[in-house]
Amino acid sequence: MPDGKTIPHEKSDISLSDFLKLAPVGSTIVGLDLGDKTIGVAVSDTMHITATPLKTIRRSSFEKDMAELKNILENRNIGGFVSGLPKQMNGEEGDRAKITRELAWKIADFFQKPLYFQDERLSSAAVERFLITEMDLSRKKRKQKIDCGAAAFILQGVLDCKI
Repeated sequence: MPDGKTIPHEKSDISLSDFLKLAPVGSTIVGLDLGDKTIGVAVSDTMHITATPLKTIRRSSFEKDMAELKNILENRNIGGFVSGLPKQMNGEEGDRAKITRELAWKIADFFQKPLYFQDERLSSAAVERFLITEMDLSRKKRKQKIDCGAAAFILQGVLDCKI
């Protein structure tokens, strides 16, 4: 939660090792899958080993979205945020990546926590495939779980890189 401590940053990417120094073991890292209509939210355990899907927030206004995010993250020692970055298949960043960066920085600023961007190409597709083949979920149930599942997939990718 916002704690009055300002995390200095220049809205530029930081390395994973620098991010992990700012979000040490003992804290929870929050994974975000930011879309036009929803925000998928996942959290790590305090040992930074496992990512768990938490919730999908239906977006409305930034203020309402942050109130809901603050509510679901309450009582967690948040160390930082990992946001998926939707790069194009050629690795370049398009309009969607720019919009995602802007929203992710607004969220990091709101909570005064560090932010790390993780390439999220095909994360939603991978989660949807898993929900179809492994969990045999209907289209309606998949839709409810894809965004927070994608947030967990993105976050788990970061957690696995640190080992």
